[in-house]
Amino acid sequence: MEFAAVALPLALGIIMFGLGLDLTPADFVRVAKQPKAAAVALACQLLLLPTICFGLVLLFRLPPIFAVGMLLLAASPGGTTANLYSHLFRGDVALNISLTAINSVIAVVTLPVITNLAIAYFQPGDLSVGLQFRKTLEVFLIVLGPVALGMTVRALKPGFATAMDKPVRIASIAILVLVIAGSVASSYDLLAANFVRIGGIATAFCVLSLTVGYLVPRLLKIEKSQAVASAFEVGIHNATLAIVIAQGVLQRPDMSLPAAIYGVLMFPIAALFGLWVTRRRPG
Repeated sequence: MEFAAVALPLALGIIMFGLGLDLTPADFVRVAKQPKAAAVALACQLLLLPTICFGLVLLFRLPPIFAVGMLLLAASPGGTTANLYSHLFRGDVALNISLTAINSVIAVVTLPVITNLAIAYFQPGDLSVGLQFRKTLEVFLIVLGPVALGMTVRALKPGFATAMDKPVRIASIAILVLVIAGSVASSYDLLAANFVRIGGIATAFCVLSLTVGYLVPRLLKIEKSQAVASAFEVGIHNATLAIVIAQGVLQRPDMSLPAAIYGVLMFPIAALFGLWVTRRRPG
């Protein structure tokens, strides 16, 4: 968990700079002019996922503390790693970044509401969750700061930005491999002790999140690159935020186990999903 809290945001900050090299203000203007994809992705994130997660929690009959931990994870906004996966698998990165920013603001309200409803239903103890403005600010800094710097470099040196596209993608893959390896290594004992109980529901929730995030937009005739962006935004949650709230706000380290295990499993699952999506025929 220490790896996820320190090394991952730092690595993603570097990666986000590379993503900014591939973006222009026109990309975001296009998102604003075509809000359907953003609205559908946000609906999946804010409405469908908590419902799906609640059903899985009941199906898997999790103990109350883990049940609340899963719904805390479901209520967390998309992680910044979604931008990296979208970049690697040819999604609409500008849509990802816009969704991360918007959803991080909305989650300041929806996360406490969903988590407190879960606490009231499952009754794991005398707990409550307040608004997390500081973590929202951190997400903004990690996402928008490096991207803005990369876009500035592109505006000033467009030739350099174009030449760096392939090296940045290769470097992103290398960093992603290191992130997966580091997450597994740092959480190995946690995985070994709780995988049977939590690993199954974490895997199912990750697969369903990615699938819903992709298929719902496609069924609504949204173009593939935007559906790919939606899939990763909906399927890759900010597990670090969920861990911080469980441990730092609620003072329940055991409640952070679902997010910690999900945070490890989502990397390889999302990578396999990305490979599957890229091999599908466009349409």
